[in-house]
Amino acid sequence: MPSALLINGTVGSGKTSVADAAGDLLAAAGVPNAVIDLDWLRRAWPSPPHDRFNAGLTLRNLRAVAGNYLEAGSERLVLAGVVESREERAGYLAALGVDLTVCRLRVDLAEVRRRLTRRHELDPQGLRWHLDRSGELEAILEQARTEDFTLDATGLTAPEAAEQALRLTGWLPRAR
Repeated sequence: MPSALLINGTVGSGKTSVADAAGDLLAAAGVPNAVIDLDWLRRAWPSPPHDRFNAGLTLRNLRAVAGNYLEAGSERLVLAGVVESREERAGYLAALGVDLTVCRLRVDLAEVRRRLTRRHELDPQGLRWHLDRSGELEAILEQARTEDFTLDATGLTAPEAAEQALRLTGWLPRAR
């Protein structure tokens, strides 16, 4: 039965890298899968004044993209994105049409800020926004508790975090 795993976390926590690595691990295990970066499904300008992060567009696109992947035979959908509330989680579940597990990546904010500084070294305005957003979003996620489990990924590589997330989800056998 198809199902989905959403890798959640603040900006710079490694969501996309972990989702990519999870897709690679599933492929290596022979599990048909697809990886979906929710940021790409929402990337349009301008966003409506009442929908700062294009949540409505994201859900409409996710419904179509997930349906296409499932129709093509994907058994596991791995998503990278942010779920800030129980209502958002319910929207993702409805758009996907399959069981959804949410893994929250927790990374020390000092490490997140180092990553963001590297990523936006040529974009001072973007860096300021992301640095401000990292702490703000971490507090939102801490209060919202939309995850099924949390993974401390501070000292882990993306493949290591992906493997742990997949094992905790039950998509890979537990390590012996």
